Amino acid sequence: MPFEQAWTLQRALVAARQAGQIPDVLILLEHEPVITIGRSGDRGHLLVPRETLARRGIPVYDIERGGSVTYHGPGQLVAYPILDLRALDEDVVRFMRALEETVIRTVAAFGVSAERIRGYPGVWTGSAKIAAVGVAVKRRVTMHGMALNVSTDLTPFSWINPCGLGRPLTSLSRELGREVTMAAVAVEYARGFADVYGVTLRPTSRDDIERRLVPPAAVPSGR
Repeated sequence: MPFEQAWTLQRALVAARQAGQIPDVLILLEHEPVITIGRSGDRGHLLVPRETLARRGIPVYDIERGGSVTYHGPGQLVAYPILDLRALDEDVVRFMRALEETVIRTVAAFGVSAERIRGYPGVWTGSAKIAAVGVAVKRRVTMHGMALNVSTDLTPFSWINPCGLGRPLTSLSRELGREVTMAAVAVEYARGFADVYGVTLRPTSRDDIERRLVPPAAVPSGR
């Protein structure tokens, strides 16, 4: 899904969650190539001119999540939890550590050991970053989330200073030395997410979610 479509969908879901019209939602998807810059982003972390990226069909968005610059593209599992933080005592740090834990459990299911590194958000295997995290909270409801490199082409990360850290990137497929299907990783991620956050997930479609966002038709008075 193009990032702009997902961004619009997230904002609509956040408003609906704030209004109590929908339950918590976890969006799992892949993006078309895109670069996003968070609130703490330094424009110097973008190493290629925006005009050059635009000619390659890669848009750049300045967005409201925390963190600096990152790349999204095919082969990367992106998770956007739209959660009411009151279930976690409105503790954003707890939410973020749990989000990292969902990734640690997911890659562990494939035999890859990963960890947090104090002072460096995200999930790491050795000295390389395998997943980025960055969220926004709007009136107690979360948006944005995490991006796990499954079989991502890592070349585009050379166009940025990922998260402003100057650290190498890796992917699940690179660590395993073989390809892993996105479907298999998504299943493990959903399982890990449910366990970490103590929720029950029910698979649903984008169409079903979007139907819930359409206001019911006005009922005419009389006959």
